[in-house]
Amino acid sequence: MVHVNEELAAAQWRKSSYSGDDGSNCVEVAALNGGRRAVRDSKDPGGPAVVVGSGAWVAFVGHLKGC
Repeated sequence: MVHVNEELAAAQWRKSSYSGDDGSNCVEVAALNGGRRAVRDSKDPGGPAVVVGSGAWVAFVGHLKGC
């Protein structure tokens, strides 16, 4: 099993299309093994990331689409 920190270091991060071009409110998301997703602040790529399971991610995105 891959350690989470190793998985995050190797992840392909995508910047949210809703993030501003001025460097503020920048959120990045990476797909991880098992359908999990990691979310981090792009201004602090070495900082913490929130990792959520696939069910939580689907519910989160579904809620955002419903807003």
